[in-house]
Amino acid sequence: MERLAGYVTEGNRLVDIGTDHAYLPIALVQAGRIPAAIAADVNEGPLLRADEHIRAAGLDGQIVSRLSDGFARIRPGEADTAVIAGMGGQLVRRILEGGAHCLASVSELVLQPQSEIWLVRGWLEEHGFYITDEDIVFEDGKYYPMFRAAHGSPGTAAKPAELHFGRASLQRSPRVFLGFLDRESKKNQKIRKGLSAAERGQAARLQELEEAEMWIGQARAAAERSMI
Repeated sequence: MERLAGYVTEGNRLVDIGTDHAYLPIALVQAGRIPAAIAADVNEGPLLRADEHIRAAGLDGQIVSRLSDGFARIRPGEADTAVIAGMGGQLVRRILEGGAHCLASVSELVLQPQSEIWLVRGWLEEHGFYITDEDIVFEDGKYYPMFRAAHGSPGTAAKPAELHFGRASLQRSPRVFLGFLDRESKKNQKIRKGLSAAERGQAARLQELEEAEMWIGQARAAAERSMI
């Protein structure tokens, strides 16, 4: 959460999509980094807990909770920063697609998809956003990639390795990133070894795994160069 909070530009108004307990907006307002926030969630249960925490912190004048499926009940101009964290890549992409009515007025996105990250990076590139910063945290045996995006273009389209693993030149934690790549490579090799004879005859599946290993190698080389 601390790393995500660090991506939010000071003074911005925040909408935290899928806020759960509202810990992130509470921490940012308490620290004086942001003046106000919307804590949004699609489920009433988490939102009730968020309300309790907001009142306990004495911040009900600065943080409002809102029952909303993604951006559905967020109005244009209400927020400068949108955070979407702790969800699968397909869901994050769906939420972004449903936010067209207000994303033009959001200056930055702070995203932490837990799977299928290439779907999110691809959506950003297709819809006029570019990734300005990347980071990855290793905690309790798990890796948590995250990134910040803003309106505009990086100038060059992302390569397949960059869509899947990010641009090494933007990575804040290259050593952790290398550990993540090593784990992904081991997972890939394990899957390849575990393929049955019938599965080995499926050229498409083998090609997919071989391409993934190639992209991992390219990402690793780029990360090592960035550390020199």
